[in-house]
Amino acid sequence: MSDLPPYIVPHSQEEIRILYEDADLLLVRKPDLLLSIPGRHPLNKDCLITRLQQDYPTASIVHRLDLDTSGIMIIPLNKPTHAHISRQFQERLVEKCYHAVVFGLVEQDSGEVELPIRCDWENRPLQMIDHEQGKHALTRYEVLERLSDRTRLLLKPVTGRSHQLRIHMRELGHPILGCDMYAHQQALEMADRMLLHASFIGFEHPTSGEWLTGECAPDF
Repeated sequence: MSDLPPYIVPHSQEEIRILYEDADLLLVRKPDLLLSIPGRHPLNKDCLITRLQQDYPTASIVHRLDLDTSGIMIIPLNKPTHAHISRQFQERLVEKCYHAVVFGLVEQDSGEVELPIRCDWENRPLQMIDHEQGKHALTRYEVLERLSDRTRLLLKPVTGRSHQLRIHMRELGHPILGCDMYAHQQALEMADRMLLHASFIGFEHPTSGEWLTGECAPDF
């Protein structure tokens, strides 16, 4: 048994913004430094879904953003909606885009990273590239802006592996600024938070059948 003290996550006091609401679902903006679901330790129970359930008791989680990632999330408000959207995620029908600021100057205007990922069991929750046992992972990227020492990117994950965008950007040679898991020290110190934000989501509305989109610009 580990003698290490439990990790108590930071608790963002930033408000969860409701971007869209109807009888079936919400689109919300999750702040960075807020868990999507409760952590195991009693002091880590504060999270996006427990806060939302105070006003929306039937709200549930159908996908997650990492603690350090801000941005848009779909929140189902009933079981049929949850099942419908869950199926869309499983079948990779949901469109997602992220804004990221990465270390250095990315030379190509657009490209993709296709490297298989698995859990690094000895260093959990870190993930690793493994060409033999890793699961297929594909990320497409576009350069939005190049500055003197960093590049702003639009990232489009085709698959949804844990830490996919972080580890793929590291493997590209351009780690995400402020990432305390995969960035080198210089890139880590260039931002006071991880500069990764879920900025767009598109999916089929489970009741109307229409394509619903939500956008949420980053604040960095």
